[in-house]
Amino acid sequence: MPQLLPLPWFATLLFAWMVFLIFFPKKVTAHTFPYQPSSLKVKKLEMASWSWPWV
Repeated sequence: MPQLLPLPWFATLLFAWMVFLIFFPKKVTAHTFPYQPSSLKVKKLEMASWSWPWV
């Protein structure tokens, strides 16, 4: 049964992972975003402390 021979399937799996690990990170990092996030509009929220009545 040719499906049980691990050598051709392992080579195909190894080649596919090599393609994924070499080419896809370059494609993913090549994308540019339409806006640059800025920290000028960030507001810090004021957190009020709770008063625990049973303490």
